[in-house]
Amino acid sequence: MIRVLIVDDHDLVREGIRALLEQDAAFQVVAETGDGQEAIRLAGRLRPNVVLMDVNLPGGMGGLEATETIVRDCPEVKVIILTQYENREYVKRAIRIGARGYLLKRSVSAQLKDAIRAVDRGERYLHPLAASELVDLVTTGKSLEEDDYERLTPREKQVFKLLAEGKTSRDISKYLTISLKTAMTHRTNIMTKLNVHSRTELVRYAIRKAIIPMDGP
Repeated sequence: MIRVLIVDDHDLVREGIRALLEQDAAFQVVAETGDGQEAIRLAGRLRPNVVLMDVNLPGGMGGLEATETIVRDCPEVKVIILTQYENREYVKRAIRIGARGYLLKRSVSAQLKDAIRAVDRGERYLHPLAASELVDLVTTGKSLEEDDYERLTPREKQVFKLLAEGKTSRDISKYLTISLKTAMTHRTNIMTKLNVHSRTELVRYAIRKAIIPMDGP
């Protein structure tokens, strides 16, 4: 039996995926959540075989950030990115951080079970866009690390996402339980590392790098 954790911030999506999987005795949904931090905790505690991870999660821990932590801390847990976005930046980051699958939500009913089985066997399961991106990276020798965003620390990535979503330094200090001074220091460091000089530039950078969706948070 393949044990699955579902991570999506829409209740109806989670319910639909659960209903689809529970029709088949080969799958067991061990938990579900719409929060990236909780996904990390559940993955560490339950050690599912596969995590189905949405990209666009609210707060400082998006789906790709949560995936990066899960892959690092629980290497036996395999993650499939499940998203509505055909965005090369999402694909690039997903591959770099170690996601084993990349699937579009519109193809879920036909492909989801096949994707879970393949990834559980240790294979990759990639949407054609993701497969094409992987081939391009291999054939051109491009490095996924050649990106200013990757110079940010994990905490700075959290703060960056919250800033891009419109949160103030005071909001961030409360959300992350850090001092206002620390939040402001993170903001200064982020803008320096990314060479951005205003909130508008920061948001544009976040959209370009698929930290937040193009239609805004």
